Amino acid sequence: MTLNRIDAHFVAAGKYHDIDFARLEVLKLLAEYPHIRTTVAHDYADTTRLDECAFLISYTCDLMPTEAETIAIRAWIERGGRWLALHGTNSILEFTEGGVATPERRPDAMELLGTQFKAHPPIGPFRVEVVERDHALTSGIDDFDVIDELYLSKTLSPIRVLMQTRFTGEATGFVDADWNDAVVPILYLRDIGTGQILYNTLGHCRGHFDLPTLQPFFDHPERCAWNYPVYYDLLRRSLRWAMGC
Repeated sequence: MTLNRIDAHFVAAGKYHDIDFARLEVLKLLAEYPHIRTTVAHDYADTTRLDECAFLISYTCDLMPTEAETIAIRAWIERGGRWLALHGTNSILEFTEGGVATPERRPDAMELLGTQFKAHPPIGPFRVEVVERDHALTSGIDDFDVIDELYLSKTLSPIRVLMQTRFTGEATGFVDADWNDAVVPILYLRDIGTGQILYNTLGHCRGHFDLPTLQPFFDHPERCAWNYPVYYDLLRRSLRWAMGC
């Protein structure tokens, strides 16, 4: 069988995470498809590259496209592009005396993504509930437990939640610390024109050297959802979604 080439663009960059680890793991999954040819970038600047691509992947933290880049990405999605956004893509962080703040200074980018990160409790276990069990992204996956950063977000646009959890408690260290019976999207779709965004909030990772200004050597590397086969299953399904399969 002859396969047609598919081009992809991967933005892997940002703060407080082991971006090298996440970049490598995603690239290894992409390499399972020899007809996917991927460019890798440390920001969103090369929006002209998207015109050649079927999909965009992002694993970032505290890194936003500029306003002009956001307009270009939206237009590309409206024409049928697909964006697989992972973990911290929707985060803006600011360290203040009152805790970590998440300023809402980029409503354009957050509205495009559908949510904005507001806080997370200390890393710990939580149960992920499969909301839509007949979707190709979730079919055959039962509810599961995972140890990860639970991303508590503000929903800004209509989204189709495929997986979720609930949280009541304190997001220690954040300005938005107190949460009561919050319904928390874990995996969701957002339609924009003829294209889509798929957001998966799981997948925190941190190595020894990823907090240089806060802790020069971080004693205990964190891999969180990357330790679980179900997360890799979701990533593989997400790549098939991105290819339109």
